[in-house]
Amino acid sequence: MGRTVITLNTATYSEETGQYRPRQLQLSHLSIEVGHFYMEDLLKGKDRIRAQFKRVAPWVAAATTAAAVELGNVKPRVSTCFLVDDYFGNDTSPATIVDMVISIATECGITIDYLAREAGCYVVDSVLLAETVVARLLPEPPVGTNGSRPPLSESGWLCNGERSPDTDSEAMLVQPWRAPVQFGKRNHSIFLDIELWKDTTERDGNKPVSRRTWSCPLLASIWHLLRLGMLRYYGEPVAEPQQWDADWPQRWGDLPAVTQLNPRAAPFAAFRSTSILPHSYLEIEHAVDIILNHFDIDEAVVEQVIERGRRESLTIPREITSRISHVFIDDFDSPKDHGMSNADPG
Repeated sequence: MGRTVITLNTATYSEETGQYRPRQLQLSHLSIEVGHFYMEDLLKGKDRIRAQFKRVAPWVAAATTAAAVELGNVKPRVSTCFLVDDYFGNDTSPATIVDMVISIATECGITIDYLAREAGCYVVDSVLLAETVVARLLPEPPVGTNGSRPPLSESGWLCNGERSPDTDSEAMLVQPWRAPVQFGKRNHSIFLDIELWKDTTERDGNKPVSRRTWSCPLLASIWHLLRLGMLRYYGEPVAEPQQWDADWPQRWGDLPAVTQLNPRAAPFAAFRSTSILPHSYLEIEHAVDIILNHFDIDEAVVEQVIERGRRESLTIPREITSRISHVFIDDFDSPKDHGMSNADPG
């Protein structure tokens, strides 16, 4: 599904938001993502959803126990969240999906505190989150860059090192091929080049219309920033959870970006986060790590969180990626779907 291109002036964004004191958020100790389903997975029946939740449940307990140990056996504030991919596919209805997911999770011993929409990582309350985050990405220019490769703002590509030279450049006539090199590598490079968006041109009648589709790694990066309470717009938090007291709507877009399902839940945002995901998400989360390491985070927000942690005798890392952890479980269609035993988190 495409999205209309709307541009954001980076300098203007930075100057204007810098004038506002960021409002603080209530924070849990830990946010646990118990599910991140593609829409096609939700359409493949209850057994598929149940299979994942059965694998997730022991890891939720393990993550909660680990948080308590870290806090000195103080009962941790832990919230859980579930992300639905309504950005790349919204051909289902919350009215037919939400209660089913909640029911199966409860059956497996999991309480879902917050339901989030992936499209809410693109735009929420008219705030263009994807544009905003991209405007604050700071790529590292390789030594000797000559400007032949277009910048991130034009290419939509971000990498963690120095790419190989363009094969069609004149320099290749006199220089041998060079391998890409990872910045800060340890012995050997693990080079990653990430596509943040894809632009296409469609026709609306006789008029060509540009469409931009944001990539999974970029949207997932925004999802992590929201869970850690790191995003502000004119000093105000974005995508704050909202209660939903009516029947579930027919359209995903009619729901808030984040809906609070459990009225007694600990806060949505947290000092740290853990995501329990199928193994196929590993490459996306690797890309997320690179993106967040290039994100120019608001220092005022960072200082707020560090000070909040200090008041609870917690040491909160300044780096975003140091607050994020993952558990990767078997994919839906792995051999363990056919009778093999699951690994125990202990």
